[in-house]
Amino acid sequence: MITVVRSGPLTTVQDLGRPGYAHLGVPRSGALDQPALRRANALVGNLPEAAGLETTLLGCALRFDVAVRVAVTGATARLRLDQVDVEGELIEVPAGAVLDVGRATRGVRSYIAVAGGIDVEPVLGSCSSDTLSGLGPPKLGDGMTLPIGDAASAPVVEDIAVAVTVAEELSLGLRLGPRDDWFVAAEVFATAYTISPLSNRVGCRLAGSGLTRTRLGELPSEGVVLGAVQVPADGQPLIFLADHPTTGGYPVLGVIDDVSPLAQARPGTTVRFRELD
Repeated sequence: MITVVRSGPLTTVQDLGRPGYAHLGVPRSGALDQPALRRANALVGNLPEAAGLETTLLGCALRFDVAVRVAVTGATARLRLDQVDVEGELIEVPAGAVLDVGRATRGVRSYIAVAGGIDVEPVLGSCSSDTLSGLGPPKLGDGMTLPIGDAASAPVVEDIAVAVTVAEELSLGLRLGPRDDWFVAAEVFATAYTISPLSNRVGCRLAGSGLTRTRLGELPSEGVVLGAVQVPADGQPLIFLADHPTTGGYPVLGVIDDVSPLAQARPGTTVRFRELD
């Protein structure tokens, strides 16, 4: 078992999510930075779909009842094992030791994988915590315990590419549609936006010049997907992330091709869009 000594502001169990249930009103959820979680699982010999932990900004501290191999990827953070600094992403944790993943100094979210995975009960085929609907396990709290599964037979991989994207300015590929004709769409490619502090796992709010509407009125609610760029009444784009609702009433200007860079982008980061065919 793992005992949560310090849960941090938002630490959740995440795997690769539960795709295929949007028709039931259930979003994919899952790790925001899926490449980082995949890397952590590979480092400890787990299969890619194994559940791990996603921390937010201030990390967490965990006590392990048994000796186990642990990997920490994603955001750069200070790592301490029983109050002693440790280096590298792969850590051999003795039984009874406390691993402390500290404040992120670069990026936002760290990913903790344990050999065997976090063995919580799946919901609709996934162990991911959905912060919008409440599906899956609750966010971690101090004193909570988590079971560790049996180690998988996958080989430990120690030489794989670093997948984390942390930059002061992001360039996101955007395919226009279906409601780009409701706006002067060219404005979105000419504007430098900044990420708002109000962003979370549901969506990334952007601040900048409001987009000009070319149509009045409102839409009935319609389906939205991961990466959809919805434009509320104030004209400020909102990019839907892993825990997004599956329908929305504001027009969707377009869809970005990869949300992973937003997982590690801090408030104030500059975002620009480039048009994709």
